[in-house]
Amino acid sequence: MSITSLEGKRFAQMVIQGATQLSANAQLVDALNVFPVPDGDTGTNMNLSMTSGAKEVQNHIQDHIGNVATALSKGLLMGARGNSGVILSQLFRGFGKAIEGKESLSSAEFANALQTGVETAYKAVMKPVEGTILTVAKDAARKGVSVAETESDFVKLMQAIVDEAQASLNRTPDLLPVLKEVGVVDSGGQGLLCVYEGFLAELKGEKVSNQASLPSMNDLVSAEHHKTAQDFMSTEDIEFGYCTEFMVRFENDKQSFVEEDFRQDLSKFGDSLLVISDDELAKVHIHSEQPGDVLTYGHQYGSLINIKIENMRQQHSSIVGVSKPAVAETPAKEVDFAIVTVSMGEGIAELFKSIGATSVIEGGQTMNPSTEDIVKAVEEVKAKKVIIMPNNKNIIMAAEQAAEVLEMEVAVVPTKTVPQGMAALLAFNPSASVEDNKQLMTEASKQVKTGQVTFAVRDTSIDGVSISKDDFMGIEEGKIVISDSDRQKSAQSLLDTMLDADSEILTILFGEDVSEEDVESLREYVEQHYEDVEVEVHNGKQPLYSYIFSVE
Repeated sequence: MSITSLEGKRFAQMVIQGATQLSANAQLVDALNVFPVPDGDTGTNMNLSMTSGAKEVQNHIQDHIGNVATALSKGLLMGARGNSGVILSQLFRGFGKAIEGKESLSSAEFANALQTGVETAYKAVMKPVEGTILTVAKDAARKGVSVAETESDFVKLMQAIVDEAQASLNRTPDLLPVLKEVGVVDSGGQGLLCVYEGFLAELKGEKVSNQASLPSMNDLVSAEHHKTAQDFMSTEDIEFGYCTEFMVRFENDKQSFVEEDFRQDLSKFGDSLLVISDDELAKVHIHSEQPGDVLTYGHQYGSLINIKIENMRQQHSSIVGVSKPAVAETPAKEVDFAIVTVSMGEGIAELFKSIGATSVIEGGQTMNPSTEDIVKAVEEVKAKKVIIMPNNKNIIMAAEQAAEVLEMEVAVVPTKTVPQGMAALLAFNPSASVEDNKQLMTEASKQVKTGQVTFAVRDTSIDGVSISKDDFMGIEEGKIVISDSDRQKSAQSLLDTMLDADSEILTILFGEDVSEEDVESLREYVEQHYEDVEVEVHNGKQPLYSYIFSVE
């Protein structure tokens, strides 16, 4: 029996089947990511995004298809993670806008709505790249519009759309050379095909393979993303229980300040120590069991200001008991300006807070916060004006989508790496406007070079570099430049490509898998070979990436 009219309840089931099919194939989609890095998460991001949309649809199942599509659009918008998830949300945002007043659809109306979704998605991407999910969506919609001119049956229409999506996916390596080089099709396009396959299965009265009950968002987020170091330790394991932050305003009649001596003396009181100073002030962050002793020591150099002491054991108990994105403490009263940034690794988060970040969302590689996560973090800072720094190219679109939803004055500084975020934050001017700060901070972010060392998850060859599984790769500005079985050799080779006669400062953020001995050895290497370069070292405690380098 042919289906010539599509109403809300059937479309709702199509969405649920699409989400289920995508969920069943999320690992396959992840595996198609071009870079052999351990953070290839297109499938995970699309899965979580589509699941959010399907959950909203489940709560609004009704005959009116326009209302169901609006629910899908809302759920996808707030649940969107990563560029692939945001593009998926834009596809169905345009689709929903096209049919919002309709109770049911003809085949032509459905196809035209898909086409409107494609146009919306293309507009949302600053520089659309062919050979991606956008191309697959465009080709499939165009085929749908053509077929719908003479075909009223939704099953035949959807079959044509799926067939063309598959054909377009197969063509993606011809449009994007890097796909052909690595020997894969586009991961985002594969994810969209899974959704369309689920749509077709529902129209045919079939069930997609490996179907299980639709997982809850909490289950998915807990399983895939928000499993942090806190989950693998008990509160009793915390050796230094008080996060202590303060500033010292130097006074002439007090002890003379020498930063290195100051830092060395403070290190005896605990760990996670960070000291930043200039001619007038020193800012201190330390985890200590005797915060009073820390303050007494600091007082020898001048007056104490901006004192903050937090009980981390109490915080840990709360984190373990509640599954939600870790967001730094926020002011109780409304403030004029706030900076919301994203980072992965306790040490990096502390570093961001020490140089002015108001709130730090836990996220980054393998853990892209959703649009909703970012919206909530911004709302919690209770500020009139907000700057968002994603610090990851795969979070920028979700941040920009969050900025559209928020009602206060918000700007996104499109930082792609942690070093870019730190450079941008140091350029922030609280007396300037949001737009002026966006311009200043964006320009500052371009003044640093970023390097990363991580391990390969598979054998491949890319950008002329042969890579073996478990090799350590040196990545400069997003391009793999070295691969070696020895992590230290890979790090040294990467630094050799990054450092030149103009380099002045190298900042090393070392990860949770790097020993103090290894990072000290790397520091000595730089001092021996690049004697004019000043080296700063911080324990970023980031997972997956052994080293993150910033060169200025």
